[in-house]
Amino acid sequence: MTSATVGFECCLDSLQNTPCKRPSQRNTSSKKRGRTPGSRTPHGDRFIPNRSAMDLDVSNFELTRKHLELNTENMNANASPAKEEYKKELAQTLMQNNPSSKVLAFKSKAPKPAESHQNSLRVLYTQNREAGNVPRKYSRQIPQAPERILDAPELLDDYYLNLLDWSSNNTLAVALGDAIYLWNASDGSIQQLMQTQGENTHVTSLSWIQQGNYMAVGTSDHKVQIWDVDKLKQVRSMNGHRGRVSSLSWNGPLLSSGARDSLVIHHDVRVPEHKVGMLRGHTQEVCGLKWSPWGNMLATGGNDNLLNIWDDRYSSSRGGAVQTCDQPLHRLDAHQAAVKALAWCPWQKNLLASGGGTADRMIRFWNTGSGACLNAVDTHSQVCSLQWSQHDKELVSSHGYSHNQLILWKYPSMVKVAELTGHTSRVLHMAQSPDGTTICSAAADETLRFWKVLSGGDNSKKERAAAKDSILNTMSIR
Repeated sequence: MTSATVGFECCLDSLQNTPCKRPSQRNTSSKKRGRTPGSRTPHGDRFIPNRSAMDLDVSNFELTRKHLELNTENMNANASPAKEEYKKELAQTLMQNNPSSKVLAFKSKAPKPAESHQNSLRVLYTQNREAGNVPRKYSRQIPQAPERILDAPELLDDYYLNLLDWSSNNTLAVALGDAIYLWNASDGSIQQLMQTQGENTHVTSLSWIQQGNYMAVGTSDHKVQIWDVDKLKQVRSMNGHRGRVSSLSWNGPLLSSGARDSLVIHHDVRVPEHKVGMLRGHTQEVCGLKWSPWGNMLATGGNDNLLNIWDDRYSSSRGGAVQTCDQPLHRLDAHQAAVKALAWCPWQKNLLASGGGTADRMIRFWNTGSGACLNAVDTHSQVCSLQWSQHDKELVSSHGYSHNQLILWKYPSMVKVAELTGHTSRVLHMAQSPDGTTICSAAADETLRFWKVLSGGDNSKKERAAAKDSILNTMSIR
């Protein structure tokens, strides 16, 4: 008998759980071990899977999961990250008894102990075993009711207008019909700033300068006005548009205005010849207009479903001539409805959020450097306004048809932190307090609601800690 034949027989015997005996060692091995063949414990080969230790349904799922994911990747291009997060949590809960993704099992599971068995170390080693699998709860308390409600009679129910803004000096401005009213958030006082002149005229947009008490006002008779709020006096009126001025945005001394004539005009308010640049990138009304916090990019959204990104090359005149540009840096046409809601991220450069109207309902995130869409979330209702938190990675959106709510999102997972209801009509406008803690919403139900849902950063935390300490210091046990 050759050595190869003996080796093959040994492999065959091992598969059959029978001992292999070489001819030359048949007697000596049994003498040395002093055992009978029946005394050996039978066991399976380590390279042969044990069916009794396997869950065949789970194994089949693990084998076909990658193929299913590839087939559904294109179908779920716009799937909500919140839904994906829910699927992960659901899978983790259902598969908690099978945490391993192994398909094959090569050894049997340990036998279960008797029901009467008590392990003295069980409490020590198992009391916190599931702590890592439980999702961490959001620790901040989110109020579900508004902190304050103010009446806003004659607030126009027009999706394309921008009628609310909060200044760095803590004064809220709101346009009601043909007048603008100021609410001082520090003392609660209210005063009227201005009223349009002429029949059938009204305010169509307003915007505070970043620092100071000057306000830009757009009107339905195609004018852009500059007001000194301290003196309650108009200091300038600028022409140039052939339609109502529905959007305004400051960039230092430069004021950009968008109108129903589809034009964006740059005004330098320091010089007599204020018109220094013109952008022709839309075919319908420009209802969304926002300069980036760094002042190097301008985002414009229109009723033509376009989102355009412009740089600052055309924001100053050359030789007294008005510069005109027809080609934006990026022309983005992913939205299927008017793009009014625009918000630049204050803590990440080149990150822009945009929201579409009723036929679109999407919030999209853009890298304005490359023009790439980073993420898209279907909100299932019209997106009217967006506000980034100044201190946390969060985003607030306000909605119209058909839910009329505000949603606080966690970025970048886009999981809903809170959903705020109370308005009975679409929430057209939002503004954020200078300390970054409160969102004011204005809706077509003619109310202003103040929601203290943002953290406010380290200063707010220190104030809450100081208040807590003062309360504890006044308490005593008698």
